[in-house]
Amino acid sequence: MTEALLAPLRAFLPCATPDAWVHWALENQHTLLVDHANCEKKAASTALNLMYRYVDHPRLLNKLSRLAREELRHFEQVFAIMQRRNIAYPQLSASRYAAGLRAEVRGKEPGRLVDTLLVGALIEARSCERFAALIPHLDDELAAFYGSLLKSEARHFQDYIGLASGLAAPEDITQRLQHLKQVEAQLVTGTDAEFRFHSGVPAAA
Repeated sequence: MTEALLAPLRAFLPCATPDAWVHWALENQHTLLVDHANCEKKAASTALNLMYRYVDHPRLLNKLSRLAREELRHFEQVFAIMQRRNIAYPQLSASRYAAGLRAEVRGKEPGRLVDTLLVGALIEARSCERFAALIPHLDDELAAFYGSLLKSEARHFQDYIGLASGLAAPEDITQRLQHLKQVEAQLVTGTDAEFRFHSGVPAAA
């Protein structure tokens, strides 16, 4: 079941998460959980912002309303784990990953919405792929929790793709995805000074 879920998103992503990031994550599990909580809040916020901006898209409103609720539920689950483990919730700077992708979003409609949805698909797919990469190395509680997220996160990436596909010609979607995937691969395989859930590899790696 897990492999059936992962196969489409692995085919969608331009590259696998480097092993160096996985090792870095295991060395920084407190930061991993804190930044994961932040990512869930940001995902819900992104969905809500799109709902406010594009009120004339009923299909988008329905999909993203459900997605936002699910992301907030995931935040609650991560936060509960943090509390059980007495992990503080400090402010963390954002990684360059999401900002790097969103910098590529076109400024005019409908390209702006199409690109925003495709970026959302890449972020959701990468998150799911990283959960899967971490699961074999985590303690039982975290492994079970991340395993439980795989199904919904895999569906989120497909929801974003489906929404984008209804707004542009297939060749436009393919062209934009090819460009955004190149940017995403550079962000994932590049170096970062600080560990984050969506960071690249450590500068010393």
